Amino acid sequence: MPVFQYDPPERFVAGTVGQPGERTFFLQATGGGRITSVVLEKAQVAALAERVEELLEEVRQRFGEQTGEPTEQDEIDDAPLEQPIEEDFRVGTMALAWDADSGRVIIEAQQLDESAAEGEGEGEAEAEGEEIEVFAEDVPEARDVLRVHLTPSAARAFAGRAMKVVAAGRPNCPLCGQPLDPNGHICPRQNGYKPIGL
Repeated sequence: MPVFQYDPPERFVAGTVGQPGERTFFLQATGGGRITSVVLEKAQVAALAERVEELLEEVRQRFGEQTGEPTEQDEIDDAPLEQPIEEDFRVGTMALAWDADSGRVIIEAQQLDESAAEGEGEGEAEAEGEEIEVFAEDVPEARDVLRVHLTPSAARAFAGRAMKVVAAGRPNCPLCGQPLDPNGHICPRQNGYKPIGL
């Protein structure tokens, strides 16, 4: 089980490849001449960003402000993903933790368990980012893991970019809330009629 560890990374971002509606989402960590790119679902990116913000707020309430002095790297990074973009693995489960000793946020992305995903549909819950709150100490040996240690300000910058990446997709239908398809959208709320003014 390779563990791709970055403590700390030179850069850790969420990004996409492809056009809206056909985008592939990546988490990418770089540092020490290495690039690790893992594929995940849009819902996982959104859930991770939200949980990072929640964790930082909880840390602030329990321990006081932990951000320290932000560096240039801690600004929201709008640059594209590093090339070449080669998928190391597809993410199944993610974990999030606060290391009080080092004052760091730890984000862990574990490889999707293909046998579980094919078995009983367990992969669906993982793809929606259901298992993200508890930091997993016992990862099955057969799975690859990306583990990143971030300062609070770097984690906040990561969450900010991740939310921008998620929001940059197709606009939502004002009636049903589903993403609009550029090739035509069949809205279940229209019931065969086009509302006036849309």
